[in-house]
Amino acid sequence: MSPRVFTSLEEVGSALGEPLGPGDWLVVGQERIDAFAAATGDHQWIHVDPARAATGPFGRAIAHGYLTLSLIPGFGQRLFRLDLGRARVNYGVNKVRFPSPVPAGSRLRALATFAELRESAAGALLTTRYTIELDGGGKPACVAETITLILEA
Repeated sequence: MSPRVFTSLEEVGSALGEPLGPGDWLVVGQERIDAFAAATGDHQWIHVDPARAATGPFGRAIAHGYLTLSLIPGFGQRLFRLDLGRARVNYGVNKVRFPSPVPAGSRLRALATFAELRESAAGALLTTRYTIELDGGGKPACVAETITLILEA
């Protein structure tokens, strides 16, 4: 699936409320979980000790919630591309929830919807709602709203 390309704020505004995706599946393996633990210093056993995690509350190692959240930029690039403005930067995140754990080896994919586009003194602020689906799961792995600051050209 090729990402949908937006070249103006008008195009983005016209797409408000339209679903983008779902994208391709991504496997979240133990190697990625371990690398995230190394990068963040969060070595909790439910993430990095598969043998101990097998006897824990989830029956196996699970991904960090923040790992799942951190996959959003990559998922977003697979769904859409903003070819506008001088630059685009992460401005913040709203309403993050992790309804389901992500067991090591699970497949995830994303759906996105542009929820709001508004002007600010710094540039345009685009709020995008993401739902990260867990293959075979009833509930999503993550639901979050990200805010992107689009700096004027």
